[in-house]
This record gives sequence, structure tokens and C-alpha cells, in this order.
Amino acid sequence: MQLMDLRKQGIDIQENIPLSRFTFTKTGGPAQYLAFPKNLNELELLVDTVKENNIPLTVIGNASNLIIRDGGISGLVLILTKMDTIVANKDEATVTADAGARIIDTSEAACEAGLSGLEFAAGIPGSVGGAVFMNAGAYGGETEFVIKSVRVLTRAGEFKTYTHDEMEFGYRHSVVQETGDIVVSATFGLEPGDKWAIKAKMEYFNGLRRAKQPLEYPSCGSVFKRPAGHFVGPMIIKAGLQGKRIGGAEDSMKHAGFIINVGGATATDYLDLIYLIQKTIKKDFGIDLQTEVRIIGKEKD
Repeated sequence: MQLMDLRKQGIDIQENIPLSRFTFTKTGGPAQYLAFPKNLNELELLVDTVKENNIPLTVIGNASNLIIRDGGISGLVLILTKMDTIVANKDEATVTADAGARIIDTSEAACEAGLSGLEFAAGIPGSVGGAVFMNAGAYGGETEFVIKSVRVLTRAGEFKTYTHDEMEFGYRHSVVQETGDIVVSATFGLEPGDKWAIKAKMEYFNGLRRAKQPLEYPSCGSVFKRPAGHFVGPMIIKAGLQGKRIGGAEDSMKHAGFIINVGGATATDYLDLIYLIQKTIKKDFGIDLQTEVRIIGKEKD
């Protein structure tokens, strides 16, 4: 079966779609094919079809902590945001969420059920699948602290479940970065708590986020991983690069660890500014800054 034949089965597949419509930076080239599966059956059929036809497959989650180069992505790109069911089980103190559900919505579902542990995620804009993939964290919390199990679809088309330990979590890392498995859902093990205390903590974290981060502009969030013993923002400020602009990409004056799209930025603008910051920090401080943001796709011809 050919990929586009799946449209006859009701699967939403489009061709040559600009991914800038979906990325949080509002940049990025086109996807050769772009699909939005609504359930596991559609996802499994898409994975089987690209395997049969030797078509490259890329999953981009909610496209929040992501830069897609201006040449776009060959093959099939999957966005799982239509798979977004969230089920809280107060008796078992768990929340199970599909990969396409927003981690913000998942933390709110936990709060409504009086379950504590996901407060740190109240303002993280990514999906559950993305949070698991990169072990997202904020304000002292990390995804790994609350993961009980993760269900995936392998590139061979088989479903399997990882335990917490099998996920091999590390700083902005999980085992699925190596395996290529597609996260389809995650179960969070939480603690019973007072709903209003949980809500207050979430609101406190969101207040900090609004005060310190340039949420009024498109961005990919925090660009760089924190080097041991150092803070990225102060180094960028000391290097004289806060406010530096290349094209429409600017190192934020509100938070130097963010690069924002002030208007008309391309992915190349973003990457050129990232490389400049890395080169300068290496020269001034002897530190190799590693990107937290995921960078994928082709250079523009």
C-alpha cells in the first residue's frame, strides 16, 4: 500500500506542508508528507506503510522544543496532537496520558484529581511524548521523577511497555532517543495531595515563568543545556550577546537563555545565532555549550 492511499481510510495525510505552521518558533521548511493519526490503529498503519515503502519517519510531538531547518523534512512527519486522551485514577494515584496530550493539560488533570507531582510541568508547552522523550523538567522537577511506565510503538511496528528503569532517564535524555521508539502514552505515578495546595504551587511556578521568560514572542524555550557548575544566561550576558540579533532571531533581553522570533525569522537565523553564542562562550569561558533544543531537518538548497 502506498502512503497516500491511507487517505481513503480516513487518515489525515497532507503533502508539502510548511512546518512553520506548527513549530513554536514559527520557522521551518516543509514536510514532504505530514500526518495526524487519531488513534493507535492509524498510527500503526502509518508506521507499517512507511516501513514497507522505505520512507523516512520523523515524529515531532508538539514542536515546542524544536528547530526544523529551512529545507524541511523528507519522508513522513507525524504530529500526534489528535491522540490526547488523559485519564486520572485517584484510587491508584496515577494519570495516564496519550503522547499527543499537552503536559500542561496532564498536570491540570492531576491537580483536579488531587494528585501531586506534576506541578513543575504546569507551564511546559510540550506534549507528553516530548516530555518523556527529552525528560523535560523545570523548577526542580523532572519527568523521570514521576514516570511509572511508558508505552511505545517500535519502528518495527510492535507495541511494548518500558518500566521506569528501562527508560534510562538522564539530563534531557531517555532511551527512546537511541531506540527511535514512538511514545504513545505514559503513566505517571503521583501522590495524593490537597487540590488547592497543588493549584497554588502550579500558579506560583507559572507566575515565575511569566515574569522571567519572553512568552510574548515565538521561541523554542530554553535553547542550551546547563553546563555543570555554570548558568547559561549570565555567561551570555557577560559575553555581550544578550539582545544580539541575526535576521529575525534575537537573544532575549528578558531571558538570555531564550532566542525569540521578533518577526520574519528563519530557522537559519536561529541556528546562526546559536552557533555564534556557542563559539563566543567557548572562546570567552572555555565551555562547550550543548543545545537542549532538538535540531532536525535539511539545509535549504
